[in-house]
Amino acid sequence: MNINYAATSQAGARESNQDETGVLLGEHCACFLVCDGVAGTAGGDVAARIARNALLSELADDEAINPGDTARWMKNADLAIRQAQRNMKDFKHMSTTIAALFIDRDLQRSWWAHAGDSRIYHFHRGFIHSVTQDHSLAQQMRDAGIDNAGINSNLLYNALGVDGLPSVSYSPVVPLEDGDAFLICTDGFWCSLTQEEMEQALRMVNSPEEWLVLMQRAINHSEEKDNLSAVAIWVGSPQDITLLQSMADSARFLPPRDSHQETL
Repeated sequence: MNINYAATSQAGARESNQDETGVLLGEHCACFLVCDGVAGTAGGDVAARIARNALLSELADDEAINPGDTARWMKNADLAIRQAQRNMKDFKHMSTTIAALFIDRDLQRSWWAHAGDSRIYHFHRGFIHSVTQDHSLAQQMRDAGIDNAGINSNLLYNALGVDGLPSVSYSPVVPLEDGDAFLICTDGFWCSLTQEEMEQALRMVNSPEEWLVLMQRAINHSEEKDNLSAVAIWVGSPQDITLLQSMADSARFLPPRDSHQETL
């Protein structure tokens, strides 16, 4: 089954970019991920880079992979950060979110893992089928039915490198179908897009590159100020299933019309 992908990582209005994206696409296995260095302590960008490199190295041999090994891979990424904390005193509290998608190309199946508020969206037949749940105070309050208005969405209770052992969340194994799509992104990317807008953008494009560009355009219209990172993955040919026939719901993704032209 053919797999195409595109990735983007931008500083946005921030002085530096603490996000990292990672891709490994082999004949037998694949891994796509984003990491977002946790703000508030020094070295978030370093932690993100360490986690990315450690996880990708686990699959570097491009051999058959097993979902049962995922917890070990994530633990090793966390241990790599903790070792660096001991060696780099200025970064002894550095930590990072992570969201990673794994694909077994031999058996055409996928699964994912995450810690923090970087997300993985699974699109099936043009619509969101599932999305990860943030490890954040805002999400906990939402799940409990408590009004979280005014709560800082960046207050995380889980990430790689935090005190204690991180509680990584794992998905079930999901069979892949032609037309499936995935979006892996940091909070700076997803917080300025509704799920409906992600779906609309998917139905308007012919490649994962175009999908990211269209969503980025909508984010720019919202004047988002955080780092923006995402990886888009297409399995087979989503465009054959999702290409929008009507442009009625596409206004946010198109440049504004010139008022002078409208009067001609």
